[in-house]
Amino acid sequence: MTGYENLTHPIAFLGFMLTLILPIFVGFLTYRRMKNESDFFLGGRTMDRIVVALSAVSSGRSSWLVLGVSGMAYTRGIGAVWAILGYSLVELVQFLTIGYRLRRETGKWGSITLLDYFESRFQDRKNLVRGIGALIIGIFLTAYVAAQLNAGAKSLTTALDIPLLGSLFLCTVFILIYMILGGFIAVAYNDVLRAVIMIFGLCILPLIGLIHLSGFKMLFQILKGLDPKTMDVFSIGVGGILGFFGIGLGSPGQPHILVRYMAIDDPKKLKTSAWVGTFWNITMGLGAVMIGLLGRAVIPDAQQLPKGDPEMIYLVLSSKYFGPILYGILIGGIFAAILSTVDSQLLVVASTVVRDCYEKIWRKELPLTESQKLHLSRWVVFFSGVVSIVLAYFAKEIIFWLVLFAWGGLGASIGPALIFSLYWKSTTKYGVIAGMITGTLVTFIWRLWLKSVTGLYELIPAFFLSCIAIVVVSRVTQSRMRQIEEIKNAH
Repeated sequence: MTGYENLTHPIAFLGFMLTLILPIFVGFLTYRRMKNESDFFLGGRTMDRIVVALSAVSSGRSSWLVLGVSGMAYTRGIGAVWAILGYSLVELVQFLTIGYRLRRETGKWGSITLLDYFESRFQDRKNLVRGIGALIIGIFLTAYVAAQLNAGAKSLTTALDIPLLGSLFLCTVFILIYMILGGFIAVAYNDVLRAVIMIFGLCILPLIGLIHLSGFKMLFQILKGLDPKTMDVFSIGVGGILGFFGIGLGSPGQPHILVRYMAIDDPKKLKTSAWVGTFWNITMGLGAVMIGLLGRAVIPDAQQLPKGDPEMIYLVLSSKYFGPILYGILIGGIFAAILSTVDSQLLVVASTVVRDCYEKIWRKELPLTESQKLHLSRWVVFFSGVVSIVLAYFAKEIIFWLVLFAWGGLGASIGPALIFSLYWKSTTKYGVIAGMITGTLVTFIWRLWLKSVTGLYELIPAFFLSCIAIVVVSRVTQSRMRQIEEIKNAH
């Protein structure tokens, strides 16, 4: 075991608690702004460009970046940088293209959720797209939320030396308080606070580590001495590079990120959001890779880490290089990363249940008042949090790969459907349904039986096969609809 210390030091614990109490304070401040369902799930479309940029970055990166990428860089070396380049490039393009069109279209239709938009775009009065989409979002976001809470509990258990179930309970309680109070507005503003903490941790920690290690030259010498492949950016192979670079393909299918574009006050401001978000995406990503490399140089044997887990390298280096107060705040940065994704995802789950399932399908003929919608939304958020504790407790896979599975599933099922609906007028609702189902099935099949054989990340084949399914089925159904229309006109 290294010289790692947990948060039992009173000053460190105080710094850590500060990062958890601030979001609750924001929740109280935004409580009175919750007037209706749109405010609770979309912030009333009043979000500023900088808030949208940092909120998207914070909610999209999560523990996958702070724990997963740093742990992967520790284990596999500098090749982890390909994952950073992949999602940063795609999200830049997404801000400037998909984000702009989605905000414009959802504003035109008055859509509160992504499935609202699909139903309006395809005039789907039978709720087929909404129902299938809700099921898919529920499946993959369940895995996503479980992974995030599992990451939070794993870190909190290590830091405070408390049982896993108690850690899960504390994580969820802190999230639910401000979510129930302030909805999306509280989530978005808290994302900004968390982004600042994440930026501090992922930028300052590598810098201090390099100073202690006497610079880059010494770092590279040590790593080459341990394993030359660690410093070879191509050591992970072509399949690994394609897989990590392909991570970015999942961005267009993440509802908790897409809702940020829908919430901005003016779609034209997304251009500024794009460049601000991309800068911090790359900066924080490279910081996480550097933390992993530094950790490998300072502590070459993973068995010296808490429970022998490389994903704990962020905690260990924070304890090694900082005093109690900064250490407490930096550990809070891990929870900042985790909570900034969990709250967004729980909000999407709640909107899917309340808006897409209950209001638009089950109670379609009996409209609810805005007060009833708001009240129900808060209760669904609460119960979703309770269910998430149970699911996270049984999440057994490591954080990085469980998150990638959920990311890939959403990216392959929702992403192509959204892109084609925005950019190809010939897309039909049956094409979208075919794409959603294909993306979901291929993700599972590839993950279970073909991933080990090919070495290719399941998102890549699932994404492109989903696109093919959309094109083929749209062409067939469009042709069929023309024939039916011609027969009707003939009679």
